[in-house]
Amino acid sequence: MLRHCGWQWLIAAAAVLGIALIAASASAAPSPSLEGAWLTANGHGVVQIAPCGDGLCGRIVGLDRAPGAPMPTDAQGQPQCGLTIISADRIGPTGTWHGEITDPRDGNSYQTRLSVNDQGDLRLRVFIGIPMLGATQVWHRFTGRLGAECRFA
Repeated sequence: MLRHCGWQWLIAAAAVLGIALIAASASAAPSPSLEGAWLTANGHGVVQIAPCGDGLCGRIVGLDRAPGAPMPTDAQGQPQCGLTIISADRIGPTGTWHGEITDPRDGNSYQTRLSVNDQGDLRLRVFIGIPMLGATQVWHRFTGRLGAECRFA
């Protein structure tokens, strides 16, 4: 009789272990990648996020500007096209990257946290010191085309 209970217990334990392993692997699935082209919250810029060193960098690859309009420049007078504005070098336990973002218009840098939400959008939390006192922007994946000189096609 004990032998029979022992086998039932063993089968039940194996089933529970199997379910636990499946649940753990599902919850440990990697979060969607931050890499790719993102349309900024205002819809006037495209930032390409790609690996750089041990982290990620985001550089401006597209600007919505009228034909014949001059290339916008940063605070130092350099063209914004190709300018690296995001550097993230630490990834938190939830898949959130921590780093800095620079406003190309004035050169001010802010701390940032970047993650991809369940809808596949980039959540960019920008703050000084305390994340709770910051603001969150939502960027969408860029699916359009870019033309010459960083223009939207």
